[in-house]
Amino acid sequence: MTPPVTRAEKARRTRQRMLDAAGRLFTERGWAGTTVEDIARGAEVAVQTVYFTFGTKRAVLKELLDAAVAGDLDPVATLDRPWAREVLDAPDPAAQLALQAAGARAVLERAAPVLEVVHAAAAADRELAELWQLNRRQRHAVQLAFAEALVAKSGGALRDGVDAATAADICLAVLGPETYGLLVTGRGWSPARWQHWAGDALARQLLPR
Repeated sequence: MTPPVTRAEKARRTRQRMLDAAGRLFTERGWAGTTVEDIARGAEVAVQTVYFTFGTKRAVLKELLDAAVAGDLDPVATLDRPWAREVLDAPDPAAQLALQAAGARAVLERAAPVLEVVHAAAAADRELAELWQLNRRQRHAVQLAFAEALVAKSGGALRDGVDAATAADICLAVLGPETYGLLVTGRGWSPARWQHWAGDALARQLLPR
């Protein structure tokens, strides 16, 4: 016999349904073209349910972005997630860079469309501009932690004396949603091709010849 659905589980499913509807609408219609009423209609809930759960349309987009980056709604920091621990624990610099490219691909396959919505809306919305900048700072913090691990594994012998700060900047550029969007969305590259290129580009930029 199937156990009854608890109130908490029902609320979680409803929240996820609203996020799924918002994700479809934001990526299809953009920020300005999507209303809270549209999200409610797409999730088959009352408009007040959206407001009660999230508060504002901006809050919906923020949680949607957080969930897309993480892959779930669990409150686990990026550096504590299994894929990031695998990057940090990689046995050598080359293996680490390959894993960074693979991890970035997994995140961007989920999050790139939502990041594009935030980026496009940032020009006209101050709070979303702040959200975009926050996301960029968070991505840089993760890349800096990876870069510090990379320097330690190489004994400090990265290409041309590259330090952790410079390595983090290079990784931020190569593995960022702007580059992914340009090549995958804009030029039709497959995510697998992008991952291979990104890993190779990082190795060429950061590791000794």
